Amino acid sequence: MLLYEKKVDEKQLNSLALAYMGDAVLEIYVRRHLLYSGKVKPNQLHREATRYVSAKGQAKVVHHLLEKEFFSEEEIAVLKRGRNAKSGTVPKNTDVQTYRYSTGFEAVLGYLYLAMKEERLEEIIQAAFSIIESK
Repeated sequence: MLLYEKKVDEKQLNSLALAYMGDAVLEIYVRRHLLYSGKVKPNQLHREATRYVSAKGQAKVVHHLLEKEFFSEEEIAVLKRGRNAKSGTVPKNTDVQTYRYSTGFEAVLGYLYLAMKEERLEEIIQAAFSIIESK
């Protein structure tokens, strides 16, 4: 990973910026997970990846993890900030509430990544994979 002199203060970042980062982080983990699972055909990879990165899938993960009290208080605060952020875009394939929960989830991932809390980030991503794969 490239090192930068200036560190970003994840606590001060806008929720949508955290979600932007979280979206990219999740995408990398999903792609690696699929390749390591033996899936290599481009069509198959794309179809499988959408299960993990869709707003619907992410919202399901959030609701499940909230029910299990999996998130820390700090993570819940970031999740709520992300969920309540007004993005200015209208989701095409899902309802607004589902889209907002997925944005909150991505904000948590971005927050943990920028805070360099890799172990916790991976715990949440592993839990998300298990939930999505249990369908």
